[in-house]
Amino acid sequence: MGYNIPQKIIKEHLVSGEMIAGEEISIRIDQTLTQDSTGTMAYLQFEAMGIPRVKTKRSMAYIDHNTIQAGFENADDHKYIQTVTAKHGIYFSRPGNGICHQVQLERFAVPGMTLLGSDSHTPTAGGIGCLAIGAGGLDVAVAMGGGAYYLMMPKVVKINLTGKLNEWVSAKDIILEVLRKLSVKGGVGKIVEYAGEGVKYLSVPERATITNMGAELGATTSIFPSDETTREFLKAQGREQDFSEIKPDEDAVYDEELTIDLTRLEPLAAKPHSPDNVEEIKNIGKIKVDQVAIGSCTNSSYLDMMKVAKILKGRTVAPNVSLVIAPGSKQVLTMLAQNGALADMVAAGARILESACGPCIGMGQSPCTDAVSLRTFNRNFEGRSGTKSAKVYLVSPETAAVSALTGVLTDPREFGECPKVEMPEKFVAYDNMVLAPAASQEDVEVVRGPNIKPFPLNSELKEKICGKALIKVGDNITTDHIMPSNAKLLPYRSNVPYLAEFCLTPCDPDFPKRAKENGGGFIIAGSNYGQGSSREHAALAPLQLGIKGVIAKSFARIHMANLINSGILPMTFTNEADYDRIDMNDELLIENAVGQVKSGELITVINSTKGYSFEVKVSLSERQVEMILAGGLINYTRLNAK
Repeated sequence: MGYNIPQKIIKEHLVSGEMIAGEEISIRIDQTLTQDSTGTMAYLQFEAMGIPRVKTKRSMAYIDHNTIQAGFENADDHKYIQTVTAKHGIYFSRPGNGICHQVQLERFAVPGMTLLGSDSHTPTAGGIGCLAIGAGGLDVAVAMGGGAYYLMMPKVVKINLTGKLNEWVSAKDIILEVLRKLSVKGGVGKIVEYAGEGVKYLSVPERATITNMGAELGATTSIFPSDETTREFLKAQGREQDFSEIKPDEDAVYDEELTIDLTRLEPLAAKPHSPDNVEEIKNIGKIKVDQVAIGSCTNSSYLDMMKVAKILKGRTVAPNVSLVIAPGSKQVLTMLAQNGALADMVAAGARILESACGPCIGMGQSPCTDAVSLRTFNRNFEGRSGTKSAKVYLVSPETAAVSALTGVLTDPREFGECPKVEMPEKFVAYDNMVLAPAASQEDVEVVRGPNIKPFPLNSELKEKICGKALIKVGDNITTDHIMPSNAKLLPYRSNVPYLAEFCLTPCDPDFPKRAKENGGGFIIAGSNYGQGSSREHAALAPLQLGIKGVIAKSFARIHMANLINSGILPMTFTNEADYDRIDMNDELLIENAVGQVKSGELITVINSTKGYSFEVKVSLSERQVEMILAGGLINYTRLNAK
């Protein structure tokens, strides 16, 4: 029996465990990346480990998320990241160099390598044949120190792409179709491998669009083969030496298969407020558009930008539309400036933003009240844009550009001739905005601004865990709900005590106050709790407020791992009807908690208020049990270092 692509790469990097779906394995990590929203915490945690220098082949720190410097906080955090990375052997991508995933794809991702990033969209690099996984900052800190990354061996889903896309249909439409078929929960515990004749017609940036939004499936990662298309892309980037062919064995076995006929796809949009709420644009209708935003790590490549520029050339944005465009990297922006495409965008009325995440994370360009905003981004959760009443639609760059001209949501096939853009034979490849680490640690003083506060640490698991059900929330609660990350709050990403004052406030403004008054307690949740961003703050803020456990119908992968890393019990209902029986402020009790966690998966929870008990499931590996008992990964690491 042969291996599929993920199995091949995992086998080459396997440190412990067996490649049996659902079993815990650990793998060696070749590369890591952080960004400034999650990076400060990751580097504070790395420093706490006392390891002098990273042990990966290459670790990168990007400044791309919170580049608005309205006060000292962001600039101070950037200075901290620049100095701490210089001291410990990490390369530093300066503000303006671009979005981490776009730059990593262009300049540093390598086929066949493993990449662990403190950002949920790290799987973007799967477009180049790299096994790239998003994780919490603490897991990345451990990997930088040479530690293995632990995960449950995923199932592997093969998605066969047959045929070739028609004009005006794009890679964005492919992943929207996958989301429509599988949903935002359909990829949990799985890796998606793309195959079939349709793959050869997709460029590396197009493949990366698809693997990027695989994060919205809840998948561990997504990956394409590394083939001649990959070689040509790397050659154009001046790094053909990084190429190696990676393809599945002819007799490779998959856990699931899905076929998508590319010839039948039409331009699609994800309607508010979920990436899997997908429909054909022609069926949605010509709704009036207030804002169009083009960019993000999903659709900000050179090819995407050139298509947009050709559509806009010689035309003017509709009077009712605000059009903003953010090229994904300095490389892309430079090439647009050199060939005149940037001037075509500006002449049409586009506002050009810096090469950063920007509006995708609510970092500026929030739409007006009740606005309709078309975005080429990956998430359209309610309020993520910075305007709670806005209705965000996710679309391709072609649909976005055409709609910006017409002023209404428009099927781009109505526009006329489809723009043709060829992959350049040579990209501008000048890494002058990437700073190499210092040769000697002694040459660097780490600069810490006053906004950087110590991160919270849990204590050993108590024999008796009790507390109120402090909040009860529904399905698909995102990390944006748990720990909002807007323009006002992101500057405090290294100040967890301050951030905790806003924990779960989109669901209940009184939650932080109630949690503090009661000395902590429990969170009760529906299915897919913690979907979305990998931000570790969504576990650290509850820890700061004394949360002892979360009882949910199901969890998103990264958030569940972050809860375990923080020593917070993630429990799932064995009978979902028990969710309905719990009311807010019910007193919950777990007796003999240590013994119950040690003994197996099932734990008995007593509802003292209503006088009944129910069972929950705690799906932990032996190692994760020890982590929970120790009060989290840092405590566990310290105990095992003695």
